[in-house]
Amino acid sequence: MPPGELLGMNHTLGHRLRDGNFPAPSETRKTDVLIVGGGISGLSAAWKLAKSAVDDFLVLEMESEAGGNSRAGQSPLVAYPWGAHYLPLPGREAVHVRALLAELGVLQGDPTALKPTYDERYLCATPQERVYRNGLWDEGLLPQRGIDAAELGQQKRFHERMDDLKHARGRDGRRVFAIPMALASRDPEWLALDRISFARWLTDNGFTAPTVHWLANYACRDDYGMAHDQVSAWAGLHYFACRDGEAANASSDTVLTAPEGNAWLARGLAQKAGDRVLTGALVWRIEEGKSGVAVDVLFGAKTTRFEAKQLIWAAPAFVLPRVWPEMPGELRAAAQAGDYAPWLTANLHLSDLPAERQGAPAAWDNVLYDSPGLGYVTATHQLIRRHQRGTVLTYYRALHDVTPAEGRRLLLETPRAAWAEGILAELERVHPDIRKLTTRLDVFRNAHAMRRPVPGSLFHGQREKLANFESPRITLAHADLSGFSLFEEAQYRGVLAAERVTARRQVAR
Repeated sequence: MPPGELLGMNHTLGHRLRDGNFPAPSETRKTDVLIVGGGISGLSAAWKLAKSAVDDFLVLEMESEAGGNSRAGQSPLVAYPWGAHYLPLPGREAVHVRALLAELGVLQGDPTALKPTYDERYLCATPQERVYRNGLWDEGLLPQRGIDAAELGQQKRFHERMDDLKHARGRDGRRVFAIPMALASRDPEWLALDRISFARWLTDNGFTAPTVHWLANYACRDDYGMAHDQVSAWAGLHYFACRDGEAANASSDTVLTAPEGNAWLARGLAQKAGDRVLTGALVWRIEEGKSGVAVDVLFGAKTTRFEAKQLIWAAPAFVLPRVWPEMPGELRAAAQAGDYAPWLTANLHLSDLPAERQGAPAAWDNVLYDSPGLGYVTATHQLIRRHQRGTVLTYYRALHDVTPAEGRRLLLETPRAAWAEGILAELERVHPDIRKLTTRLDVFRNAHAMRRPVPGSLFHGQREKLANFESPRITLAHADLSGFSLFEEAQYRGVLAAERVTARRQVAR
């Protein structure tokens, strides 16, 4: 067994909210705007505030570093992701994503162009993806070898249907599946898809082929941490139909990535916040007053009280009822209504590239067809011109086959050696020399990785109460307000919260 660590979100500190018994505040600090949560939403709020000439703000992050699901690690060889690892080409509706990419120099030229030019260093190098099935690699995500003509026909019809849905509009004139999802059509006929599962929609529309259902299931596990028979049909279709971004120098299915996954995006947002991001900060009490908000925060063994005129809550919604005793009842119910998908990531440090089975050549994203995991991405793929010896493989697994509570229990109680053995055994079927080459294997646990878009949760439940909440002093900002976790959604919610706070400040003057 190679050496390594069992890592993850700081559950020990987080669980203190259940235990209570916090020390009284020993000092008080004042700030104009306090942002709780240093993930993509919180960093986006800070980014937008700074761009709006609001300088008096602080960001509080419970973990030891900001970035949320977009954090990364670094080895002597290469950086590698601990979570999110790519960004699809943004369409023109994703104006804030394009603005950030232009600011970072990745989008070159006019950010409103139909087909912008992107820095080739961030365009995923080819081959982008492959799938392993029956002992062979196939290029792309849908297996082609050994598939009969009828099933291949269903595959083609599925892709055609998804392309049609990319351009479909509701009776209100909006795109049916837009990103951010707040811009999507509110035509009741389309919103009704939220009431059934994605698996049922496929069957109802004549898609019965095993490979088509496998692709839908893979997509839902990948983005939502759930099987496709557990996911809202609207959310499942959104995965395939919301992306309409194009590029002047790449095909539309190309993604933006880097060895460290999406950490470069988190860093880009965090540049505007500078040293105003405070880590190791556990918010344990919020009290809204007539002229501001008092927030008690644990740093180590000491509590600091922050007094702010405005508070942006950019942490997961389920935590808010634990720290805001006077939280309105309807909002409390909405925050507690959703559940979260448990998730596992591992990084395998290899002394050399592993032996290959037959079929398509090594790719950036390597998907396993019949496997509990989702496969792995290769950190050195973007550095292919350097011909470096060794690599880091980032393995992903959604614990979709157990209840979320059971998945969290497994993450908490299963030792690293057990996870590592299972991962090595799984990858050994594909790369027979993986054990010999693995010099280190670290496991990262995320018990509340993403809000689960179950049927009825997006447009027929409590989510919209979170998204529409208005208060003179407290503003919500998190991907939870969209009902599922994507970079574009998290950024949009953070920017929107910052815009609301800026508008209130101007009125107050």
